[in-house]
Order: sequence, then structure tokens, then C-alpha cells
Amino acid sequence: MKALCNRLDYQFKDIKLLETALTHPSYGGDHHVPHYQRLEFLGDAVLELAISRYLYFEFPEIDEGKLTRIRAGLVREETLCRAARRLELGKYIRLSVGEDRSGGRDKPSILCDVMEAVLAAVYLDGGFDCAVAVIQRALAEDLRPKMLEDHLDAKSRLQEILQRDGDMPVYDFISMEGPPHAPQFRYSVTLNGRVLGEGSGTSKQNAQQEAARDALRRMGSR
Repeated sequence: MKALCNRLDYQFKDIKLLETALTHPSYGGDHHVPHYQRLEFLGDAVLELAISRYLYFEFPEIDEGKLTRIRAGLVREETLCRAARRLELGKYIRLSVGEDRSGGRDKPSILCDVMEAVLAAVYLDGGFDCAVAVIQRALAEDLRPKMLEDHLDAKSRLQEILQRDGDMPVYDFISMEGPPHAPQFRYSVTLNGRVLGEGSGTSKQNAQQEAARDALRRMGSR
């Protein structure tokens, strides 16, 4: 716990909050201790508010629609998973034996959940300003101006690059999963039948933007 606190650059007054944030439901069920799901719920809201406030003051000239797209790129699973890996959260998570053996310490969904839970733990322990400070340190790489620009309109950027050679990307529907009230769409972007990237999102447009971002990353255009 001390090593992780040093990585977070935050010292907990109630270390049990951090322990709970690092406890997977599989471990919690086996050992009858609290797990991170309630903290994850709170952390999602803390993160969204912190990022919204940051973008509001950092980009006074950008309209609401573009701010929403940038925020969506920052609070998605992929971004939080990268932050969790930079903090090496995986090695601190308490998992059941079965979940550990199945590679749970490096599962993006688990790392994302734990990252949100840790942020909630900091918020409950030290308040919103402390949570914001941890968020800005954890997501520092993604908050760089160049990275933020990439969240504005990846589809337009990809099209601009490909049009230099007279090409046009094509977006293909792959699947839709989840309940009707919270669907997850998955799309690929292709060029002459070759897959350039894939992405998921809560709408067709968001999924296509994610596919375009994936293509840009693979092409080294970040």
C-alpha cells in the first residue's frame, strides 16, 4: 500500500478505502470483504466532473460538442487502462485464485474499474481537489495538447490523410452488444478491403471515431 501511495503521490488517512478499491468482486466474495464496485460507480462520476472542469477552463474557445468528444476520449476504458498500467495497479489488485490465473491483473476492463475505484477512494479520503490532482498526474500523457487535439475529430483527420493519395476510408459495422438502453457498437475502418482500425462506443458515431483513432495510432499519425 505504501508503494502504491507513493506512485499516486497521495497518502491515505483511511487506508481501508484503498484496499477496497483494489479488491475485485471475486476476492470479495471468497473472503467476505467489501469490493470495488460501489467505489467504481462513484469514481466514474468524479472523473467525468474533473475532466469536464479541466476542459472547460483550458479550452474557453471550444464549443460544447467538441468538449464532449474530447471528454469521451479521456474517460473511455482504453485511456484509463493506460493510466492504470503506468501506475502498475495490476500487481496490487486482490483477485480470486481463478481470476488471477485467467490473467485478471492485465484485463482492460478490470484495470479500468480499479482506476475509477482508486479515484473514488482518494475523493472520499481527501476531497475533490486531491482527486483532481491524482487524475491530472495519472492522465498526464493524455492531457497533453497534441493528444487532446486527436480527440476532436479523428474521422476527419483520417480522411484528410488518406485523401492525399485519392483514397477514402470505409466504416463497416461489426457488432452491437449489451442491453437496449446501453448498447455497445463496434465498427472497423477499412481501405480497399484492408482493416486499418477498430473501435467501440455507445453510439455508431462514437464507435466510428474510435476506429479512426485506432487507425491513426497504427499509422503513427499521433
